[in-house]
Amino acid sequence: MNLAIVSAALIDTRTAVDTPLRSRRTRSAIGTVRGLVHRVASGVLLAACSLCAAPALAWSNHALATGPALAAMPELAGLGPVKVESLESFLAAQGASLEKVLDDEERWAREHVPAYPPRPDALRFVVAGATDAAELRRRFVAAVRISPKVPLSLYLQRAPGASADDGRAPMPAREVTTLPRDNAVDAVKFAALREGEQVSPIEVAATASDEPDYGLDIGLWEDNGTPQGRVYGFGKQPFGNPALDFGTQAPFHMGFYHESKIIYAAAGFLKRTWPEYRIHLWKTLALHAFRTGHDYWGWRFAGWAMHYLQDLAQPYHARVLPDVSTVRMLWINALYMAGWPDARNRAVTLVSNRHLAFENFQRTAMLAGHHERGRAAALFDALAGAGAAADPKYDDDTPRAAVSLRSSGAADALDRTIAASLPARYVSDPSFEFGASERGIDLFASLSRDDPAGRDALARALAPRLADFGAFTRAFVRSLLAAR
Repeated sequence: MNLAIVSAALIDTRTAVDTPLRSRRTRSAIGTVRGLVHRVASGVLLAACSLCAAPALAWSNHALATGPALAAMPELAGLGPVKVESLESFLAAQGASLEKVLDDEERWAREHVPAYPPRPDALRFVVAGATDAAELRRRFVAAVRISPKVPLSLYLQRAPGASADDGRAPMPAREVTTLPRDNAVDAVKFAALREGEQVSPIEVAATASDEPDYGLDIGLWEDNGTPQGRVYGFGKQPFGNPALDFGTQAPFHMGFYHESKIIYAAAGFLKRTWPEYRIHLWKTLALHAFRTGHDYWGWRFAGWAMHYLQDLAQPYHARVLPDVSTVRMLWINALYMAGWPDARNRAVTLVSNRHLAFENFQRTAMLAGHHERGRAAALFDALAGAGAAADPKYDDDTPRAAVSLRSSGAADALDRTIAASLPARYVSDPSFEFGASERGIDLFASLSRDDPAGRDALARALAPRLADFGAFTRAFVRSLLAAR
């Protein structure tokens, strides 16, 4: 195979198609080239998504950033505490009205979400015939198509350094998440809540903003080997490794809306990403809860919606392979197809490592700032919108048309900054796997000690991403407050 044809085909295909086709031989040759481009691009993108989607976290612990972002809202400062209630209590009170709410939401999703997989009619939420609270909960979980294994416990995530002298018992991470082991979650301090007690809306929303990473979207595809995957109607997992639990959530937490046309033509599976569906579903349920006096679930559902919106503000969740051109993707996969896999494996490993290293820096910087604000003051100022003229407005087009557009546009420069600012072993050595070695790594602390200039460069690249995180989170909350 002449590998140079692959790169040339990307450049010349449009010209060839626009030229009058005068012979069957010409049409056949162009068809062959276009087919080759399609196969090569599909192969490299499938490989990239399969490996890069395994670290499907976008921000490592959303609550660390959501709390400061919401604390900057004067609209929330005057709100009183809300009464904690279990999901079963909420469903018992609102079950009948939720039938129509979820029917209307399903119609909206079918009309507005591209490539949306319709919810099977058999999963429609109905109250009639439910003999106990457990059955009502099971029907609701099936109707919103989340994992039936999620605990949905009543709890708060304690802010780093916060006092534990509030009379609340600690809650083990295993009672919050279905994940067998996660460094970030295992390091968090959780406190159990009691039904009927009063709690701050910001604490509820901030805690809930991290919850979708605790297992809500795991094992939902028909090839995941789970009972729910066989009946939920999402089809086969479009990318990621179906055998890796955490990787199965990726298509709900990533939105590749701004790739080149040839990428979509070659890899239609990239259109099967649905954070917009999740955002609107939880927003709808939050509004219903607010309007019917169930403010605890209003803020908890709102926190869930925030999570997917915030995910789109992370460039590695908005671009498949940052700083890797389409031509280069085609070329390295052509090498792979010819029997030389090193270039492809190198590209995928490096992007995955940079993704994870960026999350580590973000999390450890936020932890340092929570303990001592001055250590990460610029990042907290960015989250709070300091210096910004005003927060943006929010509507249903915002996740795709604004949030992911901005993060996708920043992806290439961010990737280059990460490569230049972090130790080469972590981000430029394809023989090193960051995810397998991350326990104990604190990039913010190590850079502060060994390379303050690198720390500052990466903080400057992180700050506008956190500014978007905060601004669009507040915009979303204001849209809820205006509509409740």
